[in-house]
Amino acid sequence: PFLNMTPLFVSLWMATLWCRGEDKVMQPPEDVVAAEGDTVTLDCTFQTTDTNLYLFWYKQDGTSRPQFILSKFTIGKGKTEDEFKERFSSTLNSTMKSAPLKIQELQLSDSAVYYCALRPTVTGSSRSAH
Repeated sequence: PFLNMTPLFVSLWMATLWCRGEDKVMQPPEDVVAAEGDTVTLDCTFQTTDTNLYLFWYKQDGTSRPQFILSKFTIGKGKTEDEFKERFSSTLNSTMKSAPLKIQELQLSDSAVYYCALRPTVTGSSRSAH
């Protein structure tokens, strides 16, 4: 669902995703509304027993499928898709168990549902995130 927006405001939706039974990703359910040109930060905290963390951010607008924005890992480098490199960033804090998404110079085209996902690292797991 999207809000009726004036040309100056953008609504950013967030959701909660679950991975394995003991893993949980939490995002505030409310809208974030900001003016074009602003900087916004979308919160993402998680609970997991894994020490090697794999965090992903996705954007979904309209009826299109979720679009990969970036990934952050405890070990090794993450990746940010080229089209998001200039304005989108995230820092994975394994101590605070958070990975907020920062969007700078907000544009109307940024209005979407944003998902933070935690990938289980146990091999052979048949359960998927939903």
